[in-house]
Amino acid sequence: ADHRWVIAVSIIARKIIGFLAKPMEYTGFVVDFTLNLLSQNGNIFGLLYSLLHGKVVIPRRGTETFLSTIGQLDGRIDLYKGQYLTEQLRYSDVGQSGIEMELVNRILMDLCIMASKLAYENAEVVRNVVVDHWKQMHFVDFYNCWNDFEKEMSTQVFILTDKPKDATLILISFRGTEPFDADDWCTDFDYSWYEIPKLGKVHMGFLEALGLGNRADTVTFQNHLLGKEAKFRDRSSDSEELPSTGNDCIPPGKMELTAYYAVKNKLKSLLEEHKKAKFVVTGHSLGGALAILFPTVLVLHDEMEIMHSLLGVYTFGQPRIGNERIGRFMKAHLESPVQKYFRVVYCNDMVPRLPYDDKTFSYKHFGVCLFYNSCYIEQKVDEEPNKNFFGLRYLIPVYLNALWELIRSLTMGYTHGPQYEEGWFSIFARILGLAFPGISAHCPTDYVNSVRLGKERTIQMSSF
Repeated sequence: ADHRWVIAVSIIARKIIGFLAKPMEYTGFVVDFTLNLLSQNGNIFGLLYSLLHGKVVIPRRGTETFLSTIGQLDGRIDLYKGQYLTEQLRYSDVGQSGIEMELVNRILMDLCIMASKLAYENAEVVRNVVVDHWKQMHFVDFYNCWNDFEKEMSTQVFILTDKPKDATLILISFRGTEPFDADDWCTDFDYSWYEIPKLGKVHMGFLEALGLGNRADTVTFQNHLLGKEAKFRDRSSDSEELPSTGNDCIPPGKMELTAYYAVKNKLKSLLEEHKKAKFVVTGHSLGGALAILFPTVLVLHDEMEIMHSLLGVYTFGQPRIGNERIGRFMKAHLESPVQKYFRVVYCNDMVPRLPYDDKTFSYKHFGVCLFYNSCYIEQKVDEEPNKNFFGLRYLIPVYLNALWELIRSLTMGYTHGPQYEEGWFSIFARILGLAFPGISAHCPTDYVNSVRLGKERTIQMSSF
């Protein structure tokens, strides 16, 4: 009862965001169209030239050339030493030397952050990058998944394998928070939770994003999470009704399209097809929360045959998903025989510090935190510094660091090579970071740089 004000604040924040949903959507359309108009016509001078010659390229949303705002911030699509990726992963073993394991770790982490960044794009862009640029990879499918609380296909995820036959690696990448999507922001600002027996308290918005309930009828969470609807049927093809969930709010045919069930069913079929394959789950921001919540629910549903094939979970800028009890629940499944869950945090990124870890909010991180400072120096810690992102003693260093990041962005191309050069839009985001440093530090650019430029690692990974 003494924490109800937290839920009240959360509801008010989400109401305000919901009120601004249409303006945010329209702003996103304008920003995305403008950025693609400029990029597809050679930026401002190229656009002026095209206008004079009547050869302006008009961007078309949903095509393989139309990039998201995140894609415009960081246009890199090539993998780190990608030509050796499949071979290195296929023959990797925990008995290898430290140098060899460092290369394997870095390659796999780079694949995960690049896949996490790619998840922000539309299906055609994802397919094009995997097929034409990550030639050693095989595109499996892209899913727009149903969120019953929002009544929209608002959760996106794609799956790839390292090759079409006899694959050794399956990768699942969840999309994070889109900058102009009010539904995603409502999920992020939702501090309410649902308490699962034997598991603990879990962020309710993240459960809804996976398609595991609807707060309009909280019985739905119990039905999904305790297995009453683990085996479901599509009413459109079967006359037998699903078990009642109070108000029967999931429309016919939609349940099969929720993220958890769609991904789990496809993963099962892929593991049956590729007998030696192991799978990795990844995501940035909201996508990172869904990435770690997915295997958590697999364990809750006693899907141990699937969990035996888990190679790892890599999240980037991930918010907290629940209370301390979840970590204890998952520890045996993510730390034995080797560490499988790595939570990457860059410097002053605000999102991993939310929801707050205090007596009021009771949210806790778990797993290994790979923390990178603004010089891309890695530390293996239990918790990132300034875990709740407040305090006067952190205020001045945070803003000074944002100024350093702006200066660094202007020189990266000279100091580290052309692949690290940042465009005008990325530099503009750094300028905005002078006012909102915790938000600008959340961009995937610094996560890609951290993985590629970070110091050597000595973390042991499971083998193929």
